[in-house]
Amino acid sequence: MGLRNFEELEVWKRGCQLAVDIYTALHTSKDFGLKDQMQRAAVSIASNIAEGSERASTQEYIRFLRISKSSCAELRTQLYIYQKAKKATGQPALPDNKPLIQETREISAMLQGLIKSLQAKQ
Repeated sequence: MGLRNFEELEVWKRGCQLAVDIYTALHTSKDFGLKDQMQRAAVSIASNIAEGSERASTQEYIRFLRISKSSCAELRTQLYIYQKAKKATGQPALPDNKPLIQETREISAMLQGLIKSLQAKQ
């Protein structure tokens, strides 16, 4: 693959930063159920990239990248739900929701590119 470790991957770095951004954005939220689920989905993105990179085969790595990509979609959905629920109850929404949603889209596209790259090398 040309990389020595997952820490060199831009997609892993951005996944880590997204998890930090989610924790920061939700730190005062009292909606503990959705907050917890969103934080777990965000952490899952970078974690699955790392875990997959340490697997014995390219196929296993690809499987974990797909899980990471699924976590991006899960988090994006939860961001939409969180915003709509806050709006419906008259509570303040996340001020940085649109950039967070855009970041999930970009990370997902990066993951798809990495998957295709790995598949081409098989």
